[in-house]
Amino acid sequence: MKRSTFIVALFTILSALSVLPVHASVSVESTINESIYAVYNFQNLSSTVYDEIKNNPQFNMSTIPNTIVKNLENQGRRQVAWGFGPQTDVIFNDAARTVQVSFFLWGSDIIDSGVNQTAMKRTCQVKTDWRKFQFSLTSSFSLNFTQILAKPVAEWQKTNEHTFLYEGQDISFKFILPQTATQVQAQEDIITFEAGSLSFWDIFLNSPFPILAALTIVVIITLIYRKVR
Repeated sequence: MKRSTFIVALFTILSALSVLPVHASVSVESTINESIYAVYNFQNLSSTVYDEIKNNPQFNMSTIPNTIVKNLENQGRRQVAWGFGPQTDVIFNDAARTVQVSFFLWGSDIIDSGVNQTAMKRTCQVKTDWRKFQFSLTSSFSLNFTQILAKPVAEWQKTNEHTFLYEGQDISFKFILPQTATQVQAQEDIITFEAGSLSFWDIFLNSPFPILAALTIVVIITLIYRKVR
């Protein structure tokens, strides 16, 4: 056997050995409203990996959201924050060997909203590339979502008007838009849509009345000041 052939064969065997013992599937649901509610489920974990994750003091509720925020900050995007969801701790299911983490994300570097004056509707622009990051579940098991979820969201399957779905080997990822969303479009990793009619308060704030009210108050204060003097 030639040396080059032997090296290739050895590399293939080692690669297989490094992958096969660690098996997991990941499903993520990311629900978009004024913030994003993300739920990560790690399933089909081997007993060894599950125990390592459960006993890893470096893995907790803040591991994934902190990684996302720091990753965006390294890109110069600092208008982003996270908070706890309904659950404030990692959920471990010993019988099924599953791990679940959920949290909220918000900030203008993820969701930016405005007003369509013509249609009198609120518009939303959602940057979905926050999903691309790498983190470690254990010292020997890491996931590179930058590589796994590299496909632009515009090329994902649109299962209905409000859901973008990516399905790959042992992973599924959903972006779920509000049911009121209309004019849904996706370009590269940005989803845009209109989010229903404006409220009375939105209409008021986007009208000339706040400016007129402020000018009126200034004039009244000026007249009172002159009269007092």
